[in-house]
Amino acid sequence: MPHHPPHRPGPDTPPHRPAVVAVIPARGGSKGVPAKNLAAVGGVPLVVRAVRACRAARLVTDVVVSTDDTAIAAAARGAGAVVVRRPADIAGDTATSEAAVRHAMDAYEDGHGTPVGTVLLVQCTSPFLNRADIDAVAAAVVEGGADSALTVAPFHGFVWRDGADAADATDDAEHGATGHADGAGTAYAVPAGQPAARPRTAGGTGPTATGGHGVNHDKSHRPRRQDRPQDLLETGAAYAMDAAGFRAGGHRFFGRTELVRTDPARVLEIDDPHDLDRARALAPLLDGPRPGEPAHLPTRDDIDAVVLDFDGTQTDDRVLIDADGRELVAVHRGDGLGIAALRRAGLKLLILSSERNPVVAARARKLQVPVLHGIDRKDLALKRWCEESGIDPERVLYVGNDVNDLPCFDLVGWPVAVAGAHDVVRGAARALTATPGGSGAIREIAGWLLGPSLRPEPAP
Repeated sequence: MPHHPPHRPGPDTPPHRPAVVAVIPARGGSKGVPAKNLAAVGGVPLVVRAVRACRAARLVTDVVVSTDDTAIAAAARGAGAVVVRRPADIAGDTATSEAAVRHAMDAYEDGHGTPVGTVLLVQCTSPFLNRADIDAVAAAVVEGGADSALTVAPFHGFVWRDGADAADATDDAEHGATGHADGAGTAYAVPAGQPAARPRTAGGTGPTATGGHGVNHDKSHRPRRQDRPQDLLETGAAYAMDAAGFRAGGHRFFGRTELVRTDPARVLEIDDPHDLDRARALAPLLDGPRPGEPAHLPTRDDIDAVVLDFDGTQTDDRVLIDADGRELVAVHRGDGLGIAALRRAGLKLLILSSERNPVVAARARKLQVPVLHGIDRKDLALKRWCEESGIDPERVLYVGNDVNDLPCFDLVGWPVAVAGAHDVVRGAARALTATPGGSGAIREIAGWLLGPSLRPEPAP
């Protein structure tokens, strides 16, 4: 995308310096939340949120999304990531994140001819991970000399296990296990210096009792919070590893592991629909301006041309069919008013549609707007129109709603998605309308450019 320039080291960076690559594993198959990695939080798909946070980080050279899913790949590319297609043998339910990272590293080095010096594993199921956290784990390895690093958050809870699970907890603690599962959720480590809890009988002395048992505490002793050591919870959001050490060890933790503390208020992993609901409720409180994107909507000074999709943008994407097979659609009079104002303001206009229905041409005639319809490759048609019209694509605002608009989004400076657009399209957009297609979304955009009265501000 023109507004997503490649994220490369600055001019003072040596040309062959090992890359710092953030790898985001994003499989298409999700059992708990179908199409989870494309689920929108704050109007942005999870995979796109992760890509944007990584691209905004100071130390990250490139962002690689490892996926087996075409829609995820399209969303990731739209957000500016390098996409590596993951083979089926490491894309199943039992595949580890480490396998995806190793494959992505190899593919990146083969494709770019640049060695990877530090690799990050970033989970897009942590929607409120920010660039400061990513830079902190990267800096621990790149600048701080750590072999590996991970994000953690202060934790004050008492952890319990039920019944026979407590025996497993005792065995894990005695053998120095951390409780971490590859590629799965947060984990809890029994703090150093604290005794592992042991199952007790009814009298409190034997190993065979059922019921609840403490994991990070002895249930017979309840210390005050201020008297307990500070426990830290692995957030599952971001990890950094020295690439050579990771290849040798095959695991994300090795050597000296640095703990990077993050804001516990931002710690949330999406594993089931309830987590997704909570994330969506929290997004208005926790989301700041999108990394790398302007805080303002486009104005007349930013735009020379407006190109409009038709179905789903100027209509609600429904089609009515009469008894004779004729198709009917509904449009919004407010959109007609907005388009007329844009034309009076001197903006170039075009309706560009893959739909072959004559209603598209009829609506264009009514609006007095040029139209190209029945177009299979809308991106090629748009590029040609810009060249013939002498318009810089960077100053084109394109309005769309579905995945066939994504190639056009890649060409223009201002891709805009209407409310109700597909999640992937919303994620690739630079601006979003509050109004759905067919309900006055074009009128809303005209108000962005010309003001609420649809009259451009007079020149000073």
